[in-house]
Amino acid sequence: MKKILFLVLFTLIPFLIFSQNIKLEGAVKDSLGNPLEMANVIAFKKGTQFLQSYSITDTKGNYKLSLEENEAYTLRISYLGFETKSVEVITNNSNKNLIKNIILSETNESLNQVDITYEMPVKIIGDTIVYNSDSFTTGKEKKLEDVLKKLPGVEVDENGEVEVEGKKVQKVLVEGKPFFDGDSKLATQNIPANAIDKVQVLKNYNEVAGMRGVTNNEDNIALNIKLKKGKDKFWFGEVNAGIGNEEKYIAKPKLFYYSPNKSVNLLADFNNIGEAPFTMRDYFRFTGGLRGAMRDSGTSFNISSGGLGFMTTQNNRAQEITSKFGALNFGLSPKKTLDFNGFAIVNNSETAMLTQSNTVYNKLNLTEESSNQAMQESKLGMLKFSTTYKPNTNVHVDYDVFGKISEQTELQDVTSTSRNADTYKEEKPFSINQNFNIYYTIDDKNIFAAEMQHLFQKDKPLYNSMATTQPFLIIPTEGEQDGNYIFDLVQNKKLTTNKFDAKFDYYYLLTPKSNVNISFGTTFSKQNLNSKISQNLENGSKLDFEDSLLNNDVDYNFSDIFLGLHYKMVSGIFTFNPGVSLHQYTTKDTQLGVVNKSNTTKLLPDVYANLQFKSSESLRFNYSMSTQFSDIDNISEGYFLSNYNSLTRGNKELESALYHKYSLSYFSFSMFSFTNINASVNYTKKENGIKNNTELVGIDRVSYPVNSNLADETLSAFFRYGKTYSKLKTNFSANISNSTYNNIVNNDLIKSKSLSHSYQGSIATKFKTAPNFELGYQKSFSNYSKSNSVTDRPFANMEVGFLKNFILTADYSYYKYKNTFENLSSETKNNYSFLNANLYYQQKDSKWEFKISANNLTNNTSMNTDSYHEISDSNSTSLYFIQPRLWMFSVKYNL
Repeated sequence: MKKILFLVLFTLIPFLIFSQNIKLEGAVKDSLGNPLEMANVIAFKKGTQFLQSYSITDTKGNYKLSLEENEAYTLRISYLGFETKSVEVITNNSNKNLIKNIILSETNESLNQVDITYEMPVKIIGDTIVYNSDSFTTGKEKKLEDVLKKLPGVEVDENGEVEVEGKKVQKVLVEGKPFFDGDSKLATQNIPANAIDKVQVLKNYNEVAGMRGVTNNEDNIALNIKLKKGKDKFWFGEVNAGIGNEEKYIAKPKLFYYSPNKSVNLLADFNNIGEAPFTMRDYFRFTGGLRGAMRDSGTSFNISSGGLGFMTTQNNRAQEITSKFGALNFGLSPKKTLDFNGFAIVNNSETAMLTQSNTVYNKLNLTEESSNQAMQESKLGMLKFSTTYKPNTNVHVDYDVFGKISEQTELQDVTSTSRNADTYKEEKPFSINQNFNIYYTIDDKNIFAAEMQHLFQKDKPLYNSMATTQPFLIIPTEGEQDGNYIFDLVQNKKLTTNKFDAKFDYYYLLTPKSNVNISFGTTFSKQNLNSKISQNLENGSKLDFEDSLLNNDVDYNFSDIFLGLHYKMVSGIFTFNPGVSLHQYTTKDTQLGVVNKSNTTKLLPDVYANLQFKSSESLRFNYSMSTQFSDIDNISEGYFLSNYNSLTRGNKELESALYHKYSLSYFSFSMFSFTNINASVNYTKKENGIKNNTELVGIDRVSYPVNSNLADETLSAFFRYGKTYSKLKTNFSANISNSTYNNIVNNDLIKSKSLSHSYQGSIATKFKTAPNFELGYQKSFSNYSKSNSVTDRPFANMEVGFLKNFILTADYSYYKYKNTFENLSSETKNNYSFLNANLYYQQKDSKWEFKISANNLTNNTSMNTDSYHEISDSNSTSLYFIQPRLWMFSVKYNL
């Protein structure tokens, strides 16, 4: 019944919204009859400045407006270099469709002079789209995120990351200055909505002006937030504090200052209500904005921190999360040619997690039930300083120094059908990263670029396992296997990394639309790893294991020297950019008294092709071949304790893997119809891949990496269709991923497949004064080896203003989950829902706002997840516990 009611509402909303509307359309042309693309057509109710509808003409000069019945309107039509024209229109219910063609005459006035009297909701100036915030908002928005969600062609995901026309935003600026390194999450969740005047979308963005014409920047999108007058020359912000049931609290002061030559942002967040302002995912995601020249070199050599793999929260939820967060961002421009900016971020969080799992080991036809209670504490710190020097348009120099430090601990209590165990993990990683880049346009034919980076990284992870049994024969532990004795194993590890990257590019412009690029680059990495496993005995002494297979003392050097050649040409709508790079790889490791050295030469091609049908419509193809090398963790022959029931080691004989990556993408965004289409198909094939050879003894496993001639393949596809009307925004999306994996379990080759696909549709109203609602439906399928799950999720959101000073917002999601194991007769079913609501009260022009909020009103205490583990060939379905119902009362003061 719920599904039927939901589908009926979903179907009726468009008809209810548009049943009383009149469609006005026509074409805008010049005096010679030539169509004017990107002309602005705005409809005001006659005698007012109330904007009813607007349109931007397409390539044929066509426009389309939706107007109310029995109203008089004034149309204002403007186009750069032409006189603005006003036209009177009267609608009536006898004619549902009106046609009116417009002829504009040329003038010497600029569009900027004409726009003084009114604001166009959307302007397009070259590669920049400018949204006027007030044209899309209702005044009920609280954060930048709320504003962006109402802009056509803009999407914000649940992690606060932004997409424009299907492409992820790489950098967020405020008044042209980076906001915390351009991080989209910190921007969307902290910048106040009432301070925003305009949102500028900067397409084909490149921080270095001289490189825009020779590199492919189509995927580089930046947002620049323009502040309202009065917000750009003095301090503004807000202070938010609240209390709730069960001794819950929040305190969120935010302070901002912007002027033409300086900016300061101060953010803080103290709460124990389960909101994580800065997560470990955010910590690792901060890498320095758009920089990173070696990412397209053809070599994949990723440095791990040597970490232990801490548990992560699901959907940023847990049984309990307490956070203390503080951040400072600054920008300073002492003169036009010199900029300084940087930030400091600190975060201290405590997280409690509880998971109950049912795991089926397919190879052994064995089932394990387990409960895992974890308590984590995480202290994070980051500090960055950057400077940019641009003495003229031909020279761009920048330098960054970026430091990260953290201290993380995790205590787990595991109870399972096989054994009980307590584990303790501790990490204190530290890294400092320096970048130096120079770009020099020698003349109109020659461009030179040099990009260099140095990384120093150090970590000393500690792992302690206390279990009732010790299953690994390789570890000669003392004690009786009687279920009462506790085997207390300790692993100490120390990993140090020095890595240097450099790339030098020379561009020769054959014509203004074609160039040749010669690249020379190198990567050099030096790593050292020490580890040992020991046992704490009951008498307080420690047993050190002397076996060389239980200790590591390894030095590992990796180097890559490459020479690349690329050609780029643009002919009409077609861009073609093929290339090839020649790599000389050298690896050398010293361990167990033996030196192992290898040299490899690879020729790696890549191709980029783009059909740019219109400024916002393109079809793009990418192909690249790349090599993947392991770092020191995978070549160290001594064993590591990765879990109480898992032992791993490296393999010094590992060779590099070869990746083939194909992608075909289509992007289309029409300012005429406000239709956004984004589709892509991706295929990846890995040859000579690095796989795990695993020996299972019950639920316990010992594994090590090997090269395999069995190819792993992944085929994925994505489609999104969105259309914005005058009072409606619709979206539909689909994701499909089909993967094939090959592993070795108990000396048998295991070929496993996974197929996941999900579909989501939603429709939302966009009224300025009336209540707004969103309805949607998501259906997800996950098919792993011998396991199938289906999740149905209808959802709804609302935003209602009433009694002048009150605003009520709410969001609701209902989950129907089912999981089936093929080799078991039982199945898992679970239905649950989440309802959150906020009631705001604020008098007009008052600086005070009062809020009553309720999270998880349905008092749901758990949610389901499922996964496939290819190393052990096992399927898991888990019940993950979360924080129950929470009530809060808070007060906000706008500075």
